[in-house]
Amino acid sequence: MQVTTGTVVGGKVIVEGVSLVEGSVVAVLSREPEEPFTLSAEDEDELLAAMAEIERGEFVSADALLESLRKYG
Repeated sequence: MQVTTGTVVGGKVIVEGVSLVEGSVVAVLSREPEEPFTLSAEDEDELLAAMAEIERGEFVSADALLESLRKYG
C-alpha cells in the first residue's frame, strides 16, 4: 500500500512519479481548493494501518454502526 498525491485534470486524477497497476482500486481524499492536506510520518503510518485493517475485514458495517448509535446514541 502507498500514499501519494495527484491533481484532477479533465475530470481524472493524474498521479506523477508513482506507477499504479491498471485496474488498481484507489481511495481519494479531496480537500477544498485552498485547504492544505499534509500528513506527518506518524499520521501516514496510522492511515495505512487503518486501511490494512479494513482490507482484513476488521471494520464495523454501516448498518452495525447505525444500530449502535440508535442503541447508545
